Amino acid sequence: MIETNRLILRAFESTEKDIAALYEILADEEVNTYLPWFPLKSQKEALDFYHERIAKRNCSTEAGFYFAICFKEDNRPIGYVTASGEKNHDFGYGVRKDFWNRGVTTEAAAAVIDFLRNQGWPYITATHDINNPASGAVMKKLGLTYRYSYKEQWQPKNKQVTFRMYQLDFDEKNDTYQGYWEQYPEHFIEKGIE
Repeated sequence: MIETNRLILRAFESTEKDIAALYEILADEEVNTYLPWFPLKSQKEALDFYHERIAKRNCSTEAGFYFAICFKEDNRPIGYVTASGEKNHDFGYGVRKDFWNRGVTTEAAAAVIDFLRNQGWPYITATHDINNPASGAVMKKLGLTYRYSYKEQWQPKNKQVTFRMYQLDFDEKNDTYQGYWEQYPEHFIEKGIE
């Protein structure tokens, strides 16, 4: 568990309360516009999502981490921060729309970044759709820097997306993660992107 001034970042649980909260986060179409899944249609889908995507990352440093973002006063999830244990160390976040523009995502993500640095991770990467500059603004606030862009036929939504890849190094190597560059043939560096 991680604490900030306002927040508790903890593992999601398979309780009725957490699954209902997860459903609220992942059912909203606007919140999920730029996420790699369709909005959930039921709490049963939320429970399946928990078992398929969250449970394996809840407490394992090898698989990564999946933190529920909760306000201290009620300890109810309103969003998440996730970090993959795979070589890309992909970092992501999402927050319910009614908590946008309140600094919640940045506060939670910064705390998780400090946690990952203390765990000895060498770096994190994060990507955002070029049509979602607000996510890129959060990445910049967190200290990530732009490295390159690539085009992907994004599944399961089956649409072509141009992603910008950002990275934050915790070690002195400063080696850019090349996995997406190598995987996707249409890749490039955009001028004027910070």
